[in-house]
Amino acid sequence: ILNFCANNYLGLSSHPEVVQAGIDALKTHGAGLSSVRFICGTQDLHKNLEQKLAEFHEREDCILYASCFDANAGLFEVLLGPDDAVLSDELNHASIIDGIRLCRAKRLRYKHMDLKDLEEKLREAQSSRMRLVVTDGVFSMDGDVAPLRGICDLAEQYGAMVFIDECHATGFLGPRGRGTDELLGVMDRVQIVNSTLGKALGGAAGGYTVGPKPLIDLLRQRSRPYLFSNALPPPVVGCATRAVELLLASNEIAQSMTAKTMRFRNKMTQAGFTISGSSHPICPVMLGDARLASLMADDMLKHGIYVIGFSYPVVPKGKARIRVQISAAHTDSDIDRCLDAFIQTGRKHGVIS
Repeated sequence: ILNFCANNYLGLSSHPEVVQAGIDALKTHGAGLSSVRFICGTQDLHKNLEQKLAEFHEREDCILYASCFDANAGLFEVLLGPDDAVLSDELNHASIIDGIRLCRAKRLRYKHMDLKDLEEKLREAQSSRMRLVVTDGVFSMDGDVAPLRGICDLAEQYGAMVFIDECHATGFLGPRGRGTDELLGVMDRVQIVNSTLGKALGGAAGGYTVGPKPLIDLLRQRSRPYLFSNALPPPVVGCATRAVELLLASNEIAQSMTAKTMRFRNKMTQAGFTISGSSHPICPVMLGDARLASLMADDMLKHGIYVIGFSYPVVPKGKARIRVQISAAHTDSDIDRCLDAFIQTGRKHGVIS
């Protein structure tokens, strides 16, 4: 069975060097620290990974969390107070929404990727002390990429900072896999980046924030998920470190994603399917009906292709889909096998002729 629904974008969760790095860290540093970072939970492994992630993103500093959900939960409460404003895309990830709920800032939600509506909200927030524009770099349900150039233009015009969640971009978007900000040429204009180790960077667990050193220092003192959660286990840190090292050494894996992604998208479109988003390895096959998505996913499994149907409340009503995710680990023959299964299954259910 071929897995076409994992977030293992670069195939690194089973890469022999990544696996071996986890084994080595287990042997040298133990299974876990039994402690939070500020007591006895900080090892050389943690500091080394933070340094490499800051280098990878070309930011001043980095702080590790147990997950990116925790990184999003731990940021806004520390950074924003009642005199500030946060402007959030309406389709941002649930962890961003929950993190914003924890802060006391004025909350303004703008229409999905709508720069005109964002500008109206920025005008509305001009009396606030500080304004933070918050967006996913890539929206995980649709595979669409935030218009970061326009967002940064507006942020600079109205004196705002920009935050992006890069969970579905880190490691493979952009010429060197640095993410959405590199892809769109705004790495020096985005102030704060949160991302995950649990997808392209080894696929195990962990998240982080990269940004200005004063912000990272503040988070180490006040961010509750960091202060009150056990340190990441050494094997997880070891695996993630080796994954980042591989990407720092070469952009070959990241570049391989583009051709594979477009091979699937173009052939599915030619076959008559509707694929949401553009040029991203997340390829939602739009079906509309929840039962149809579930039945098609079941039939795909009979053809040896593992995919999952998505429906409400994960996506809006009437927008059910099968979300295919292309990985660097997929060969051209794997992709062709998936295409053949979709065509046979789509014809059976009347989705295509």
